Amino acid sequence: MAAAERSGRPRSGGPRLLLVTANVGSMFEDTEHLQTNWLQEFYKTVHSQGPQLVAVHCQEVGGKNYEESMANVEMFVKELLSSEEMREFNRARVYLDENYKSKEHFTALGNLYFLHESLRNTYQFDFKARKFKKVTGKEIYSDTLDSTTMLEKEKFPQEFFPECKWSRKGYIRTRWSISDSVFDLINIHLFHDASNITAWEESPSVYSSNRQRALSHVLDRISDRRYQTVPFFIFGDFNFRLDARQVVESLCGEATLETVKTPNTDEVDRIVYTESNNDRKVVLRMEKKLFEYIHQGIFREDNGSDLHRFDREFLAFKDRLWEQDIGFPPSYPYSEDSSQGRSYMNTRCPAWCDRVLMSHSARELFHKGEGEDAVPVYNNIGANVCMGDHKPVFLCFRLVVGADKKSHRQNGGRFLRETAV
Repeated sequence: MAAAERSGRPRSGGPRLLLVTANVGSMFEDTEHLQTNWLQEFYKTVHSQGPQLVAVHCQEVGGKNYEESMANVEMFVKELLSSEEMREFNRARVYLDENYKSKEHFTALGNLYFLHESLRNTYQFDFKARKFKKVTGKEIYSDTLDSTTMLEKEKFPQEFFPECKWSRKGYIRTRWSISDSVFDLINIHLFHDASNITAWEESPSVYSSNRQRALSHVLDRISDRRYQTVPFFIFGDFNFRLDARQVVESLCGEATLETVKTPNTDEVDRIVYTESNNDRKVVLRMEKKLFEYIHQGIFREDNGSDLHRFDREFLAFKDRLWEQDIGFPPSYPYSEDSSQGRSYMNTRCPAWCDRVLMSHSARELFHKGEGEDAVPVYNNIGANVCMGDHKPVFLCFRLVVGADKKSHRQNGGRFLRETAV
């Protein structure tokens, strides 16, 4: 549907929900160019999709130098809340984990929710009072979120980081009741690959195993018996990577492998694949933080579809999670040069790190109507514009009306919303 035909008011079925995940770390290190690009492309997406609820889950809020960049975070949020493009969103909830002095709790996550003026009957869950509260006005919570009862936040324990230092990774959960449908929205940031060489040495890599354990931990936590189990959407930077060993073997074909080891150790410091003919042209050079492949275009060709077979980390969760078909190129690592919107950096093998996943029960929240407006849209933002090293990824769909009431009837009168106040 053309943007001009969309409006803030739902046409049929329930309201449209726009779920966005964005690792914004590099954006705060070049606010003059990257933040301007980011906001412009975000506003375009809001306009084209016509949502009534916009949920933005950010990771690496404040960037690598967060002690110096937190002032930029405040300016970013003020711009979003006061912009002309978002003026019809008259209610907002912003949760920013900015307390970087607390090593035990700091996650650098940010959850931002914007509600359109046409959206009625909207409630958010208070996890301490165990009641839903009507959402009115615009509120910002920052510094420390550990005392905020409208969310659950957890940083992964230090033992989850066996191969690297304890870093700012974790999750934040909020719960919503909209149009009599109840669901959780979870922001998550999982561990990255610290070394390309280490990732290449085993298949699957040790990093993949660590991510799997952390994600299993989160899924167990949000489905335990402390609260009523509800459908959920979990979107963030999962740091899912292609199977390095197998993708390298596929990319390099019949090329000749040479490994270079660190002097006086048996540790591989560099791998080089060269063509087997007389030219001996280098096909791939890989080091701890270098992934220099001669035919980079393959990662964007047909949206990288030929590489999907190496995107296997999600498969371990197919019985617990579901994802729309991916039809966009790998979301990371893009160049941070503001003039290079389509190029990848030669630091990591490109991968679909940024995802919108959901419980199988959440699929029942999709409005099943007719026409283009009823079809969920799963895509990236700013395909041709530099947004930082990550392209934001979004899922937009129309929400079914009354799923909560249906569940109420099917569960013998047990009402999921409990008490709304």
